Amino acid sequence: MRTVRVAWDPAAERFTASGTHPGQTISVNAPHVPGSDQPATGFSASELILAGVGSCAAWDIVEILRKGRQDVTGVDVRVEGTQDPERPWPYRSIVLHFSIQGRGVSERAVERAIALSTGRYCSALATVRGVAEIGTSFEVLAVDDAAA
Repeated sequence: MRTVRVAWDPAAERFTASGTHPGQTISVNAPHVPGSDQPATGFSASELILAGVGSCAAWDIVEILRKGRQDVTGVDVRVEGTQDPERPWPYRSIVLHFSIQGRGVSERAVERAIALSTGRYCSALATVRGVAEIGTSFEVLAVDDAAA
C-alpha cells in the first residue's frame, strides 16, 4: 500500500505532500481567494496527475530501454492534458510526447518501450485509462560522443 500525507500550510498558502521517502515533499497550490492576485504556490492537483503519468511512463521506458541494451542518455516527456470545461474538470485526453536521447538508440526499441509502458506497466496510466483517451508520440535525438 502507498501512503501520501497532504497538509495545509496556511502561512505559505499551499499544501505540502509527503510520501514514504523521508524529507521529500511537493508543494501543491492551495485555493486562493477569487479575484486575488496571489501567485501559484506549487503544482495544481491536476498538474500532479500529469506529472505522475509522465514520470511513471518515463521511468518504465528508461528501464525497458536499458534492459534492451540501448544507450539512453536522456528522456524528456511533455504531457498535455485536455480537461472538460465543466466541473469537476476531468481529463478527457492525455498525450505524452517522449524525447529520447542516446547513442544509436533504435526507434523500434523506443516504440516497443512506449507500448509496454503505456499498455502494461505504468500504474498511473492504468488508473486514468478509460476516463481519458491516451495518446503518445516520440522522437529519438542522437547524441554523438563529441557532444557528450
